[in-house]
Amino acid sequence: MNSPEETAMGTTRPVVVTGATGYVGGRLVPRLLETGQAVRCVVRHAEKLEDRPWRNDVEVVEADLSVPHQVTNALSGAQAAYYLVHSMNSSEDFEELELRMAELFAESADAATLDQIVYLGGLGHDSDRHSAHLASRHRVGSALAGGRTPVTELRAAVIIGSGSASFEMLRSLVEVLPVMVVPRWVTKTRCQPIAIEDVLDHLVHVLGRDDVLGQVLEIGGPEDLTYRQMMDAYADVAGLRRRVILPVPVLTPRLSSHWVNLVSPLPIRLARSLIDSLTSDVVVGERTIARIGRHPSHGLHQAIERSVRRVRDLELPTRWTDASGLKPSTGAALPTPGDPSWSGGRVLDDTRTRTAKADPEDVMAVIRSVGGENGWFAFNRLWAIRGFVDKIIGGVGLRRGRRHPVELRLGDTVDFFTVVQVDASSLRLRAEMRLPGHAWLEWKVETGQKETQITQRALFAPRGLLGRLYWYALVPVHIPIFRRMLSGVVTAAEARPTTVFMGRIRESVPGQLSPDL
Repeated sequence: MNSPEETAMGTTRPVVVTGATGYVGGRLVPRLLETGQAVRCVVRHAEKLEDRPWRNDVEVVEADLSVPHQVTNALSGAQAAYYLVHSMNSSEDFEELELRMAELFAESADAATLDQIVYLGGLGHDSDRHSAHLASRHRVGSALAGGRTPVTELRAAVIIGSGSASFEMLRSLVEVLPVMVVPRWVTKTRCQPIAIEDVLDHLVHVLGRDDVLGQVLEIGGPEDLTYRQMMDAYADVAGLRRRVILPVPVLTPRLSSHWVNLVSPLPIRLARSLIDSLTSDVVVGERTIARIGRHPSHGLHQAIERSVRRVRDLELPTRWTDASGLKPSTGAALPTPGDPSWSGGRVLDDTRTRTAKADPEDVMAVIRSVGGENGWFAFNRLWAIRGFVDKIIGGVGLRRGRRHPVELRLGDTVDFFTVVQVDASSLRLRAEMRLPGHAWLEWKVETGQKETQITQRALFAPRGLLGRLYWYALVPVHIPIFRRMLSGVVTAAEARPTTVFMGRIRESVPGQLSPDL
């Protein structure tokens, strides 16, 4: 086993980071690199890391953690591994899936003779009645510890950081609702929120330490609070009046999750998982990480201040939407617009072409700004209505927004779309709204002699008769929307340079962008 000093200097054997595309993993990787550690990122899709600034400094292995030989390959020759995968927004059978993956990972770690597994689980005592997700988190920890490879399990409650799901829920509730009717647990149950910076510090610190092998260590911030007190803290930091909070006994976690889903960017399953985990006291007990001399360095107010500042300054290296587990579960593989006609299913499309008297770079800059606070170039109110309807029926809605107002990378969310392709001449978005089929929206630009040609395509792979009826029923609506959208792109590109500030595009020439009808 390596000493902490040897670990800090790095080793020839890499440390494996699973969940490297997720919220915690995407921030842990650069922290490990700063210590001189060799890092191997294990991801399902390597292209999701292409735009990360540290991509060329790590080894990347594609692997599905439910496939034995792929897990074996991912861990081969490694020193240790971080297990940072979870299924907070997955299907109803997530418990069985998580347990099976953990057991397989433990077996593969034994075969690879790893020195250590570091696992980030959920805070809560084994004797308590937790939510299904907290209970699953504990079973995953037990399954990992069932092998011969020593496991260090860190258990955290609410993680506060820019872009975290917990922070997004807290921020949305306080900023959107001046008066809240809440379940009683909001004012009763105790929680120890922890700053993401402290979580990362602890994760790095326990790597390679003999005194933490086989240990479960509970991590939390310095304050023991109710969720109401956390909302008061956010209001104080944000300069808002403290919200009027009315606790009532009739709001169940299920009902509360629907309410959170409506006022926040979180999809219904993720909201339910978070709320379920907050209905029981989650505070640090006797197994505190303080036993090895580790103490939190950030209080709640400080963590919120830092998070608000990073959101304001657009410094979001990772976001809760980055995790691959947050993609919709469809069963079969998604078709793509480029699939041949014989591959199974018809793709309906609305294709339009325009030319713009603008450089291709300006055109693509406009295209990459779509969504979020910038809008959709036309009929923004109709888009908002569609997002609201999607929320009502259990979809993601529009409030997920964007990570950055003008920059996009593979896997980013754009309202109820996800970026599946982005480069110097094209952008393709995959719809994640509730639909009877699969849909994409894409743009491509080509350079002409004096103009830039823009091709815009809306594509839909219908599922059954309902899918076809859905597409053709909306044709009268789609025609003006997509026509005006393309016109808006052309107008905005020709009006550049534009000024972008605080997430909102302002035209250099008033009235140039398509109006919000």
